[in-house]
Amino acid sequence: MALLEVKDLEVYYGVICALKGISFDVNEGEIVTLIGANGAGKTTTMQSIIGLIPSRAGTVTFDGTDVTKTPCHKIVHLGMTQVPEGRRVFQELTVYENLLMGAYSNKNNATFKDDLERIYTQFPRLAERKSQIAGTLSGGEQQMLAMGRALMSKPKLLMLDEPSMGLSPLLVDQVFDIIKSINKDGTTVLLVEQNAGKSLAISDRGYVLENGNIVLSGTGKELMQSEEVKKAYLGG
Repeated sequence: MALLEVKDLEVYYGVICALKGISFDVNEGEIVTLIGANGAGKTTTMQSIIGLIPSRAGTVTFDGTDVTKTPCHKIVHLGMTQVPEGRRVFQELTVYENLLMGAYSNKNNATFKDDLERIYTQFPRLAERKSQIAGTLSGGEQQMLAMGRALMSKPKLLMLDEPSMGLSPLLVDQVFDIIKSINKDGTTVLLVEQNAGKSLAISDRGYVLENGNIVLSGTGKELMQSEEVKKAYLGG
């Protein structure tokens, strides 16, 4: 069953058409990846889905509800959360305070302590750094914090925009292992990534974006074996 359905989505920046009527879906329990070069429309797609950028045409349906014109904060309450490109943690707050901010949409306050312990178990480094100011964390630690903060809202769909950007190869491997673990625990994942090899390797399905259009789709394995994808994104 499709948890997220994007149909004929068009987004403009002034007179420039950034998304040219794209359509795709994400089924419950899947990891789905959008890949493409810089400027292909990946981040615009994410921001339009979550309600940060208005669309000119098309629809976004989440868990059976049309959210095309729904404000971002209300979409979060419905169970969709985004980890933005560049992490964007609250630099002057502690790790704990950042996680507390992530829980603001979770109406069940009685589970807060359990939810917090779950995040600390999944991200042991955050437990070690819980009193540390977020702006003093390393890039990898900030990425873990951004993911942990998003998970505190207990989303049905977690959207990740370039989670491996700027990280060392060792930390990149760790981040992708965490994404697999999050998905295994029951959270559906929509992933935007320039590291096509890593992202497709953990994905059930993927879509290739070029100049605001979806030009190719298939299972993660099929796209990794595609000559077009190998040539353009995998160095083949």
